[in-house]
Amino acid sequence: MDSIIEIQRQNHEELERFERGLYSLLSRHQPTHESRLQSEHKAAQILDRVQSRALTLNSLYQDEDARKIELNLLSAPNQQNDLSEFYSRLGKIQDHHAKYPDSVPGGFDLEIAALLDEPNQEEEDYEEEDPVSLLFSGEESYGKYVDLYANHTAYSNLKNIGKRPGYLQYLDLLLVGQDRTVHQDLPKETRFSKDYETYIQILHSYLLSFVKRTQPLEDISTHQERAEAEFNDKWEANEVSGWEESKPQALANGNGSVGIWCAACQKQYSKQTVYDAHLTSKKHIKAAAKQDASGAPPPNPNGPPTPTATTTTKSSAASRIRNSARLTHLTTTLLATLVSTINDTKSNVERRFSLTAREREQELLDQANPPPPPPATTSGPDGEEEEEERIYNPLKLPLGWDGKPIPYWLYKLHGLGVEYRCEICSDHVYMGRKNFDRHFQESRHAFGMRALGLPNTKHFHEITRIEDALSLAEKLKQEGRHEIFEQETMEELEDDEGNVYNRKTYEDLKKQGLI
Repeated sequence: MDSIIEIQRQNHEELERFERGLYSLLSRHQPTHESRLQSEHKAAQILDRVQSRALTLNSLYQDEDARKIELNLLSAPNQQNDLSEFYSRLGKIQDHHAKYPDSVPGGFDLEIAALLDEPNQEEEDYEEEDPVSLLFSGEESYGKYVDLYANHTAYSNLKNIGKRPGYLQYLDLLLVGQDRTVHQDLPKETRFSKDYETYIQILHSYLLSFVKRTQPLEDISTHQERAEAEFNDKWEANEVSGWEESKPQALANGNGSVGIWCAACQKQYSKQTVYDAHLTSKKHIKAAAKQDASGAPPPNPNGPPTPTATTTTKSSAASRIRNSARLTHLTTTLLATLVSTINDTKSNVERRFSLTAREREQELLDQANPPPPPPATTSGPDGEEEEEERIYNPLKLPLGWDGKPIPYWLYKLHGLGVEYRCEICSDHVYMGRKNFDRHFQESRHAFGMRALGLPNTKHFHEITRIEDALSLAEKLKQEGRHEIFEQETMEELEDDEGNVYNRKTYEDLKKQGLI
């Protein structure tokens, strides 16, 4: 449909649905680092689409001519048939669906479902590879650590850096503070070299890429632009510490003014930044090519009779040094946001150093084949997604064999609500008569009886108080039932002829010599 008003309405609807989807996505609980990073990347994709729809709406609202034409068509200038435009558009829609009967306008629904991780029925059995994991190397471990081994090698190959640091020492060099610039301890001849510019440019590119991958919702580009503007102000004021001698000496001309002369363009520039900026322009490149073809460059009419080639060389070196200083400043701002990540990287490297080769191989296998996560949601019969049921047990009923509370009627039938306390078992409470009767033969009660010096026999069944147990033992002793305490009288012995006697009778007969 080509109606500008319909397109605006559709964009407004998509914006609202994107906003609701973004709220739903960010309000979910993300228990792991991987799930949180996946959620942030999806949120960043939604924000990109929101920005695209907003720009489209802005351009449509500014197109007054198209809106005026649409309003004129809808105002029905022909009063005899006010619905002519309506029927004309309805006919076009019917013709389109007649020509393409299988076309279903559900593209946007599929798009937002994919962003919110809502698989449809056709893709239920299809397990897609995590695209976020492909953004990180194995050393980065899904964005938990930084991988600076290549940068460490490039730093070690710089000249005049003294003793080559190890990887852990190199990570310590990158831990910058609030008033400290990275690599400010290096000598100036090293920082002003071409190799340092290449090294710091690669380091800045990697850190910028790492921050964008691990913090997709942060506006890193805006932060870098602010840092660059801050650097430009300090550079013009000559306040960048450690780089004061990098700015070239300006050439004084005969009139006493100060500036930099460009022999190719036959023009003098008052500032170094303006001169450096014009070196990449088409006009300068064309003039330089023409100058090379013609031969020696014309001298500066207002300047001293010095060779222009020397000035060009100094300007090129100054431009390179300024670029190194700029990249160093931008890298420092990035490292300030990655202090915790670098500390975690140091801890991980130290931990891996302490592992054996077999343990490292096992760790790599575990990372390559992680255990499958438990299903977080189940689909109910009504089609709605329900979270895993939590056990609702307000009465604190005992759990059955299936892990669920037993029925209340069974709880009352077995009398599990009645408490039985046993003083011999250190005042332990048993719920229900069955558990109480069973505990007299268990180790807890037997240990308590042994501590009292009493045997755990049937005479003491149902006795739970220590005083009652001691009284019963004294009563049994007074009644002559010594078999409880004198176990030797309960033993039976056999003589050589097969006659059986108890121990006391056997000892008496043996003393008399009858056995």
